[in-house]
Amino acid sequence: MAVKPSFRDRLAPDGAKRLLAFDGGGIRGLISLEVAARLESVLREKLDAGPDFVLADYFDYIAGTSTGAIIATCLSLGYTVDQVRNFYLEGAKAMFRRASFFKQFYYRNVGTNLTTRLQELLRDEHGDLLKLGDDALRTLLLVIMKNATTNSPWPISNNPAAMYNDRLQPGCNLDLPLWKLVRASTAAPTFFPPEDVTVGGERFVFVDGAVSVYNNPAFLLFLMATLPQYRLGWATGEDKMLLISIGTGAISGATPSLRASQMNLLYNARTVPLALLDAAQSEQDVLCRIFGRCRHGEPIDTEIGDFIDSDESYATSGGGPFGPKKFTYMRYNPNVGPEGLAELGLPEVSSAHVQEMDSPDHLAELAAVGTAYARKIDLSQFGAFPVGTTRGR
Repeated sequence: MAVKPSFRDRLAPDGAKRLLAFDGGGIRGLISLEVAARLESVLREKLDAGPDFVLADYFDYIAGTSTGAIIATCLSLGYTVDQVRNFYLEGAKAMFRRASFFKQFYYRNVGTNLTTRLQELLRDEHGDLLKLGDDALRTLLLVIMKNATTNSPWPISNNPAAMYNDRLQPGCNLDLPLWKLVRASTAAPTFFPPEDVTVGGERFVFVDGAVSVYNNPAFLLFLMATLPQYRLGWATGEDKMLLISIGTGAISGATPSLRASQMNLLYNARTVPLALLDAAQSEQDVLCRIFGRCRHGEPIDTEIGDFIDSDESYATSGGGPFGPKKFTYMRYNPNVGPEGLAELGLPEVSSAHVQEMDSPDHLAELAAVGTAYARKIDLSQFGAFPVGTTRGR
């Protein structure tokens, strides 16, 4: 009987390493899934891997925040992208069912529906609830949460060498229920109730990892794979490490008609958190483009552009002030503003619809955006990084 692959097979520092990161964004995770489906398809064809190929056969370390944590966990378990997509499509209305009138003072949606579906999804073949350290995970996995009790971000991985994953110490993170960690990462304030998690006999209250600078976890994933403090120590270089980052759509927030008199307390309460979230997400992307060799990505702004052309010009001089480049990098994140949708040939899609994070009424439009944008994936973007072969199944 063949031995099933485990994340433990990925720990050795030798060989080229592949990292995959998913942003948060609620139901807009469907956009990410369409991009991931295209990635799965082109890799399967390139590697002549057959219909059973999954992204867990190719990537060594997968990270996710919020809705990205659901996607990352399922892919790490060896699910096909189509299976994860079905989870979203079949459960969207239940997961985003509105809470009672009085509970909406605290949160808009009934968290028990999401909890139940995650418990159903994250069980092993014997029906037992999976834990973070279980060998059912075929890749290293990073889930980002925010500990509201300590007011600090908590990135938790199944790397057995990590400081808080020592089984000889009480409160080992590897023994935490996987569904609780994913549920905590998705507990967006005002959208879902928070999640209580007991760690080492101490109870903590967790909320969505997006309520930190890691709604885009890509650069943190790179750090946790390479810094000695995280005890993996994987090698860096354009031909040694690949990092692919997939977003849930960049929101166009420009309001040309805005007047200073309109910026009252209600306006700021509604817009400031999203503005800070967008800025932090963009900063993580910029860091990846600076330290990595950017091979694909939409322009950051009109001043610094997309870093792709400048990276090419730096090649002969060691990669500029931050060279040599530490990894090959691609960022896939469509602009879901009106101009971005027009560029994708989707004028019939409502920008307002695909910017909503908790509405199950516009799934077809979200899928259309992801499918159209996913056509931009081309394996020539891998540059110096070898596409390579799959891991043993």
